[in-house]
Amino acid sequence: MAADNQVLTQPYDALETRDPAQREAQQFEQLRSLLTLAKDKAPGLAARLSAIDPAQVTDRAALAKLPLLRKAELTALQGSAPPFGGLTTKPAPSFRQIFMSPGPIFEPGSDAPDWWRFARAFHAAGLRKGDIVHNCFAYHLTPAGAMLESGARALGCAITPAGIGNTEAQITAMATIRPTAYAGTPDYLKVILEKADELGTDIGSLRAALVTGGALFPSLRAFYAERGITCLQCYGTADLGLVAYETIDGEGAPIPGMVVDEGVILEIVRPGTGDPVPAGEVGEVVVTTLNADYPLIRFATGDLSAVLEGPSPCGRTGLRIKGWMGRADQRTKIKGMFVDPAQVDQVVKRHPQITRARVVVERLGDQDSFKVLIESPTSSADFVGQVSASISECFKLRGAVEIVDPGSLPNDGTVIEDKRDYES
Repeated sequence: MAADNQVLTQPYDALETRDPAQREAQQFEQLRSLLTLAKDKAPGLAARLSAIDPAQVTDRAALAKLPLLRKAELTALQGSAPPFGGLTTKPAPSFRQIFMSPGPIFEPGSDAPDWWRFARAFHAAGLRKGDIVHNCFAYHLTPAGAMLESGARALGCAITPAGIGNTEAQITAMATIRPTAYAGTPDYLKVILEKADELGTDIGSLRAALVTGGALFPSLRAFYAERGITCLQCYGTADLGLVAYETIDGEGAPIPGMVVDEGVILEIVRPGTGDPVPAGEVGEVVVTTLNADYPLIRFATGDLSAVLEGPSPCGRTGLRIKGWMGRADQRTKIKGMFVDPAQVDQVVKRHPQITRARVVVERLGDQDSFKVLIESPTSSADFVGQVSASISECFKLRGAVEIVDPGSLPNDGTVIEDKRDYES
């Protein structure tokens, strides 16, 4: 791993330092080609864009006239034309992988180099050829493990496909393999480090971390820095791949905000609409991917952010955003997994004794924690166990169950209450 901060601040390629006007022109040229291809090869997209003339999509104003694609619509499209809803330009058997994320939502995968574009984020975090990445993202059904591995491999790094859980075995592997970098959720690395301390096992080879799938709280970043680990975060989704990533300055310190990836066009729109907001105003993140195999057009993420004025001090000239600033809806990420009000409703409908439920998300130390408050006249241990099992099945996460008196929860429409402090 390169140690010179001046080396680490170097861009990944010339695309990152393009003149902004040149970038905009080249990206929209790519987009017009993709729209033409999609109308010919992707029947689902062709139906959505039947009234659109690709040649007329020359700038952001024209792009803003195209319809948004939301998660609910994506699920419906995939249900009517499985597995990808007619949104890919190749048939399903042509892809290397077919993933399934909670929803369920199906995503294609490819063995094309850096197909999800995470190499830029790894490069910005200091990784270079010869590094070994301990990858703690899941390799089972969901795409995160493969996505991050693909980016690290594009840089010439070796990978330990560790996945999630089984912490002591992970520590044994790290002590032997001596990885230089970690990839995973922000809080799990702390679990590994503290368990290694408890076991008296040396895993001090780690020097860098690239995290996503949750908030990187300042206290957590400081904890890693004290251990000699530079921790940067990136922002991406299972559908889109990389969206934006953090960079460092000449002193090796993280620069506020995130640089938008070169393979996407990002808009910030007023929640509930497709209308772009002025620079600096908080709105919903909408992303168009310039991926010829899976060109998602104006995909509404449900995440909130805002554009930062001016280029990054690191020298990259792309659009910058403040990073993740919450959800435009109540869909909330807990321990790297989204929990949706619809999943809470699934739990309620399984148990007639429940009159109302509310998920409360908090931090315990530097880890996500949640409990489900249940209004019910029944509070037996057997009932609590049944509800706990339903939560684990519906959320794919384990949380505490607390029975409260009927009528005691606020009648404010809140199903998922996020009480985490993102400033400390």
